[in-house]
Amino acid sequence: METAPPELIAKYEAVIGLEVHVQLATRTKIFCGCPTSFGAAPNSNVCPVCLGLPGALPVLSREAVDLAIKGSLALNCKVARQSRFARKNYFYPDLPKGYQISQFDEPLAEHGWVDIVVDGKHKRVGVTRVHMEDDAGKSQHEGFRDSASYTYVDLNRSGTPLIEIVSEPEMRSSDEAFAYVTELKQAIQFMDVSTCDMEKGHLRCDANVSVRPWGQSEFGTKVEVKNVNSFRFLKLAIEYEIARQVAVIEGGGKIFQETRLYNPDTGVTVGMRSKEQAHDYRYFPEPDLVPLRVSEKWESEARASMPELPSLRRARFVESYGLREYDADVLTASRASADYFEEVVRTSGEPKLAANWVMGDLAGMLKPLGKEIGESPVAAKHLGELVAMVAKKELTGPMAKDVLAKMFESGDSPAVIAQREGLQTISDTGAIEKIIDEVMAANPKQVEGYKAGKVTLIGFFAGQVMKATRGQANPQVVQELLKAKLS
Repeated sequence: METAPPELIAKYEAVIGLEVHVQLATRTKIFCGCPTSFGAAPNSNVCPVCLGLPGALPVLSREAVDLAIKGSLALNCKVARQSRFARKNYFYPDLPKGYQISQFDEPLAEHGWVDIVVDGKHKRVGVTRVHMEDDAGKSQHEGFRDSASYTYVDLNRSGTPLIEIVSEPEMRSSDEAFAYVTELKQAIQFMDVSTCDMEKGHLRCDANVSVRPWGQSEFGTKVEVKNVNSFRFLKLAIEYEIARQVAVIEGGGKIFQETRLYNPDTGVTVGMRSKEQAHDYRYFPEPDLVPLRVSEKWESEARASMPELPSLRRARFVESYGLREYDADVLTASRASADYFEEVVRTSGEPKLAANWVMGDLAGMLKPLGKEIGESPVAAKHLGELVAMVAKKELTGPMAKDVLAKMFESGDSPAVIAQREGLQTISDTGAIEKIIDEVMAANPKQVEGYKAGKVTLIGFFAGQVMKATRGQANPQVVQELLKAKLS
């Protein structure tokens, strides 16, 4: 499909809304006691309820509601005192009941927002609603290019608890959509509402995209791009869809409301079904479940158990610790990294130095191994002790890097390693003066050169002293004594 060039795209404004499905981090499914563990043998985590067998009745999980409430509050939504489940009817091979239990006209929460920053500009994107539902199973297709083809149905995922988060159509670029889902994912993860692991299907995203000429108030015809499985692909899919729709309109064609799929191999969206083929879900109230009532006490207890939101934590890191906004963004990329950093700060009392060691040296050692900071063999308390030793000049920079490498291997504290390896800083002026005298005696021409005005030679002498002390001499003391001796 031909796409429009940038100069034509610039004539149009994109209108984007997102529907994000998040799997709640419960131990069991939403309406039965089957486990939600990932990777089990196909069709092993099932029972009469999630198989949709006759006579099996659903029982709502309180744990799922707790997490759904926290997720709603994290997105600044107002939790309804009463919500109601409904049957969403459609046929698909991996939907054994022939309907999905969801919420329709009475959702759990509404009227929230997510604050984003794109190109230095702040914007608030509205969240229309958050509602609960159970997931369908999973179909796996095989051999469709061969003479024989097969579809396998795994119902382990059937009945896992979801919240669907529907945004207002207020995003105007792929960058804003990317920022929105990134901020949303971060908030959900910080609350421990979901792992949001996209590889395991714990977060899935559908994008509604339309275009309209700049200045036009009414929306264009929207196209839904379904089940995009990474944020990068979401951005690329939206960009392609905008360019495709502009090309169709500029070529005299018409956009039809349809559902499309994004192919990451080709970078294009492909039609899945048109409006004429869209499902009529025939919603009606779920007769086997009473209305869900969330009291003020229940909501207050959920709110009290929530940790600090990532946006508030970022702001606090900047204000209280004096960090740059970029550093605060990196350190709050996950709750684990934010918690780790704060433990380092509590131990060392040096926030800026701590940020440098966490984001720099430690991150550089973890990345080649594919490890997250929560898997670090260096305990946050131990890294804080190392940072404190550097701040007190008990270790030089090179010595500290050497100690950190040994901490990474052994898990020992920096004090233990420094003592074992003899890596304490030498600050004794008498001992350093003796070494300086020996260096000066061995390099008379350089001494004459310094006294003749080549003051940069002090770096040469400092290097010789550090070499003689195996890097253990206190650099500040060395500089001060050298200046006095050479003068």
